[in-house]
Amino acid sequence: MDKSKKKKEFLDLMDKNQRMIHHICRAYSNNDDDYQDLFQDILLQLWKSFESFNNLSKFSTWMYRVSLNTAISTIRKAKNNITHVELDKVHGLSSEPEKDIDADVKLLYQAIARLGKIDKAIILLYLEEKSYDEIADILGISNSNAGVRINRAKSKLEKMLQPYFT
Repeated sequence: MDKSKKKKEFLDLMDKNQRMIHHICRAYSNNDDDYQDLFQDILLQLWKSFESFNNLSKFSTWMYRVSLNTAISTIRKAKNNITHVELDKVHGLSSEPEKDIDADVKLLYQAIARLGKIDKAIILLYLEEKSYDEIADILGISNSNAGVRINRAKSKLEKMLQPYFT
């Protein structure tokens, strides 16, 4: 495939699937600068890895795996552990296509940011309505383990958010 066709295919796929990158960036960053940096890091890694995509899985599965691994690696490199984000600290995401996210959704993503790395990934995939099989495939865990981890992460979120909705 020549470079222009490859570039067009990549841009088309990014256009169709960019929402999932925004969700990952929202969950793994705690300010606009980190969000923008992470978004760029993920896009760069996806572009670098695009030739290695071999259609053995769905594109979205491959994209999620690369995006999550990039987010986790970027955070690890920066030693920027954001598990202590205050729930009432709302940050704007100006480049976000969904600019006008209501307060409850912002609160949810702030709570997700407080989860561990794997729990964040699982909840993001769950919110994207991925099946247990897809979640297990993306994260390299068993189907039953995916179900257990989803339930545990949901329980953690419920406990974190309960004071705001009682």
